[in-house]
Amino acid sequence: MILIADGGSTKADWIALDSDKNEVFRVRTLGLNPAVVEQEELNNRIVNMFQLINIKDEVSEIHFYGAGCGTPKPSKILQDVMESIFINAKVHVAEDMLAAVYAASGKEPALVCILGTGSNSCYFDGEIVHMKNPSLGYVLMDEASGNYFGKLLLREYFYNKMPKHMADRFENEFNLDPDYIKKNIYRMPNPNMYLASFAKFMFEFKEEKYIKKIIKRGFQEFFKYRVLPFEKDASTPLYFIGSIAHYFREILEKVASKNNLKITGVIQRPIDNLLEYHKNNII
Repeated sequence: MILIADGGSTKADWIALDSDKNEVFRVRTLGLNPAVVEQEELNNRIVNMFQLINIKDEVSEIHFYGAGCGTPKPSKILQDVMESIFINAKVHVAEDMLAAVYAASGKEPALVCILGTGSNSCYFDGEIVHMKNPSLGYVLMDEASGNYFGKLLLREYFYNKMPKHMADRFENEFNLDPDYIKKNIYRMPNPNMYLASFAKFMFEFKEEKYIKKIIKRGFQEFFKYRVLPFEKDASTPLYFIGSIAHYFREILEKVASKNNLKITGVIQRPIDNLLEYHKNNII
């Protein structure tokens, strides 16, 4: 049995294949970002998914691509957790940026971006993934991501900048007690996922001028720091991965156009494309 997984900070999609590369089942766990989730909780999120535990001794390979796996230390933490559970498996852990590349462009050169709970970008030359800057996560970076917009909406609300009809709805949908918010941000696991939960509010009002302005601001910041610094020309394919890019594609395309770029494709969930890439090139 072979497991292929693509994991963001909010969720991780898993596909199990038999020895003939036939799909056996799919499951979704909570996110497995080892940069923000403690080792014990990483373990719990896997073992509590009975479909995975039922086959743990049958698994021979795991190919996991995840947020927070771009540096050696957290990547090793997650690998150790998986090896302790799937004792007969050879475990490969790589960053989610590589999964985005495989899902979007396969083996072809392209500029590939992620806009989900977090955000990132790279240039793939057909063989090597090139990163302009390391990702320092939800506190310092993650422009135009779910947690970026979540933080922005909270600030707008508490500084009384949000239109009243939206502020009223915001109050009805979320617990806005300051102590509760601070507890979730500073003391609870997955503060980035918590912040990103507020971003769903934008989907309800995406036709409002106020929300469009916020989204445009975030997208332009992403292009400024994460797209424009790469050396490229008009023929370089440009792909976006993730729910933020998917749900606000129209605005994203307008911002790209203002920066003299055209978006080649937007993929909400890369797991299906990632599966095909593995079937054809890796397993």
